[in-house]
Amino acid sequence: MKGTTTLRPAAEAKDVFTTTPSDAPATDISVGRNALDLVMTSLEDSKGEQIVSIDMRGKSALADHMVIVSGRSHRHVTAVADHLLRDLKEHGFGMAKVEGLANGDWVLIDTGDIIVHVFRPEVRSFYNIEKMWSVGDSGDATVH
Repeated sequence: MKGTTTLRPAAEAKDVFTTTPSDAPATDISVGRNALDLVMTSLEDSKGEQIVSIDMRGKSALADHMVIVSGRSHRHVTAVADHLLRDLKEHGFGMAKVEGLANGDWVLIDTGDIIVHVFRPEVRSFYNIEKMWSVGDSGDATVH
Protein backbone atom coordinates (compact mmCIF):
# COMPACT_ATOMS: atom_id res chain seq x y z
CA MET A 1 0.00 0.00 0.00
CA LYS A 2 1.45 3.36 -0.98
CA GLY A 3 2.27 5.72 1.90
CA THR A 4 2.02 3.03 4.59
CA THR A 5 4.83 2.49 7.07
CA THR A 6 5.56 -1.03 8.25
CA LEU A 7 7.26 -1.42 11.62
CA ARG A 8 9.66 -4.30 12.22
CA PRO A 9 10.78 -5.62 15.61
CA ALA A 10 14.15 -4.32 16.78
CA ALA A 11 17.16 -6.62 16.54
CA GLU A 12 18.16 -8.35 19.75
CA ALA A 13 21.21 -6.96 21.50
CA LYS A 14 24.08 -9.41 21.92
CA ASP A 15 26.77 -9.34 24.60
CA VAL A 16 25.18 -6.42 26.41
CA PHE A 17 26.12 -5.96 30.05
CA THR A 18 22.79 -5.97 31.85
CA THR A 19 23.79 -5.50 35.48
CA THR A 20 22.79 -2.15 36.94
CA PRO A 21 23.93 -0.50 40.17
CA SER A 22 20.61 -1.40 41.77
CA ASP A 23 21.29 -5.14 41.24
CA ALA A 24 24.09 -5.15 43.82
CA PRO A 25 23.14 -5.26 47.50
CA ALA A 26 23.21 -1.73 48.90
CA THR A 27 25.16 -2.82 51.97
CA ASP A 28 27.93 -4.71 50.15
CA ILE A 29 30.55 -2.03 49.54
CA SER A 30 33.36 -4.58 49.09
CA VAL A 31 32.14 -5.63 45.63
CA GLY A 32 32.18 -2.04 44.36
CA ARG A 33 35.48 -1.40 46.12
CA ASN A 34 37.11 -4.43 44.47
CA ALA A 35 35.90 -3.32 41.04
CA LEU A 36 37.14 0.22 41.66
CA ASP A 37 40.51 -1.10 42.85
CA LEU A 38 40.75 -3.21 39.69
CA VAL A 39 39.91 -0.21 37.49
CA MET A 40 42.48 2.00 39.22
CA THR A 41 45.19 -0.66 39.06
CA SER A 42 44.52 -1.36 35.39
CA LEU A 43 44.68 2.34 34.49
CA GLU A 44 47.92 2.77 36.44
CA ASP A 45 49.43 -0.34 34.79
CA SER A 46 48.54 1.13 31.38
CA LYS A 47 50.38 4.36 32.29
CA GLY A 48 47.16 6.38 32.33
CA GLU A 49 47.79 9.98 33.36
CA GLN A 50 45.98 12.28 35.81
CA ILE A 51 43.66 9.58 37.12
CA VAL A 52 40.74 11.04 39.09
CA SER A 53 38.13 9.01 40.97
CA ILE A 54 34.84 10.70 41.91
CA ASP A 55 32.41 9.17 44.40
CA MET A 56 28.98 9.51 42.75
CA ARG A 57 26.91 7.91 45.51
CA GLY A 58 24.20 10.36 46.54
CA LYS A 59 24.88 12.62 43.52
CA SER A 60 23.51 10.53 40.68
CA ALA A 61 21.80 7.23 39.98
CA LEU A 62 24.07 6.75 36.94
CA ALA A 63 26.83 5.00 38.86
CA ASP A 64 28.58 4.72 42.22
CA HIS A 65 31.94 5.97 40.93
CA MET A 66 33.27 7.90 37.97
CA VAL A 67 36.91 7.56 36.96
CA ILE A 68 38.57 9.99 34.56
CA VAL A 69 41.99 9.35 33.01
CA SER A 70 44.08 10.78 30.19
CA GLY A 71 46.09 9.02 27.52
CA ARG A 72 48.90 10.72 25.61
CA SER A 73 47.61 10.01 22.09
CA HIS A 74 44.78 8.34 20.16
CA ARG A 75 46.69 5.07 20.29
CA HIS A 76 47.40 5.33 24.02
CA VAL A 77 43.73 6.14 24.82
CA THR A 78 42.64 3.08 22.84
CA ALA A 79 45.27 0.87 24.50
CA VAL A 80 44.33 2.03 28.02
CA ALA A 81 40.65 1.36 27.34
CA ASP A 82 41.33 -2.03 25.73
CA HIS A 83 43.53 -3.10 28.65
CA LEU A 84 40.83 -2.09 31.14
CA LEU A 85 38.13 -3.97 29.23
CA ARG A 86 40.25 -7.13 29.18
CA ASP A 87 40.98 -6.82 32.92
CA LEU A 88 37.29 -6.34 33.76
CA LYS A 89 36.26 -9.37 31.74
CA GLU A 90 39.14 -11.48 33.08
CA HIS A 91 38.19 -10.74 36.70
CA GLY A 92 34.50 -11.57 36.23
CA PHE A 93 32.98 -8.09 36.00
CA GLY A 94 31.19 -8.92 32.76
CA MET A 95 30.99 -7.16 29.46
CA ALA A 96 30.99 -3.39 29.91
CA LYS A 97 29.29 -1.02 27.48
CA VAL A 98 31.83 0.92 25.41
CA GLU A 99 31.59 4.03 23.25
CA GLY A 100 34.31 5.80 21.24
CA LEU A 101 36.89 3.01 21.08
CA ALA A 102 37.35 3.29 17.31
CA ASN A 103 38.03 7.04 17.41
CA GLY A 104 40.40 7.21 20.38
CA ASP A 105 39.62 10.80 21.48
CA TRP A 106 37.22 9.92 24.30
CA VAL A 107 36.36 6.36 25.29
CA LEU A 108 33.49 5.81 27.71
CA ILE A 109 33.34 2.50 29.56
CA ASP A 110 30.20 1.81 31.61
CA THR A 111 30.36 -1.19 33.94
CA GLY A 112 27.12 -0.29 35.70
CA ASP A 113 28.67 0.67 39.04
CA ILE A 114 31.66 2.51 37.58
CA ILE A 115 31.83 4.84 34.59
CA VAL A 116 35.31 5.34 33.16
CA HIS A 117 36.22 8.18 30.79
CA VAL A 118 39.52 7.84 28.93
CA PHE A 119 40.44 11.12 27.20
CA ARG A 120 43.15 12.66 25.11
CA PRO A 121 44.37 15.68 27.16
CA GLU A 122 42.91 18.27 24.75
CA VAL A 123 39.48 16.64 24.79
CA ARG A 124 39.56 16.25 28.57
CA SER A 125 40.34 19.92 29.15
CA PHE A 126 37.61 20.97 26.70
CA TYR A 127 34.81 18.99 28.42
CA ASN A 128 36.23 19.26 31.97
CA ILE A 129 33.68 16.77 33.33
CA GLU A 130 35.50 16.22 36.62
CA LYS A 131 34.84 19.85 37.50
CA MET A 132 31.17 19.46 36.65
CA TRP A 133 30.75 16.43 38.95
CA SER A 134 32.93 17.88 41.73
CA VAL A 135 31.15 21.26 42.01
CA GLY A 136 30.30 21.98 45.62
CA ASP A 137 32.33 19.06 46.93
CA SER A 138 35.66 19.67 48.54
CA GLY A 139 37.10 16.25 48.87
CA ASP A 140 35.06 13.64 47.01
CA ALA A 141 37.41 13.57 44.03
CA THR A 142 40.54 11.52 44.56
CA VAL A 143 43.53 12.20 42.31
CA HIS A 144 45.97 9.35 41.73
